[in-house]
Amino acid sequence: MGLSPEEISFATDLFTGLGDLTTRRMMVGLCLYHDGTIFAIVHSDHGVMIKGAGAFIDTLNDMGCTRWTTEKPDGTRSSMTYWTLPDNALDDPAEAVDLARSALRHL
Repeated sequence: MGLSPEEISFATDLFTGLGDLTTRRMMVGLCLYHDGTIFAIVHSDHGVMIKGAGAFIDTLNDMGCTRWTTEKPDGTRSSMTYWTLPDNALDDPAEAVDLARSALRHL
C-alpha cells in the first residue's frame, strides 16, 4: 500500500521548521532526512514515526509512543527503531520539530 500525496505533504509540512528536509521512498512509505540523516519515516500502516536511539527511547516510551514491531513467519516479533509520534506532535509542527531534533541528537 502506497502513501497518498496528501500523506506525504502532511509529513513534510510537519517537519518544515527543521530545514534541509529531503525524502526517499521505501517499500512501506517514505524516509525523512535532515542533512542526509534519517530521523523519521511515514509508514503506510502506522503513519509518521520518529527514529529512537539511546536515552531518547526512554523519552518516547514515557510519552506513550508505540514502537514499530513486525511478526516473523515463525511467529516471533521483531522491533524496529521507530516509534509513533504522540497525537499532540501530529497537531503541532513546533513539537514535531523538537522531537525530530531530539531524535537527531541521539543518532
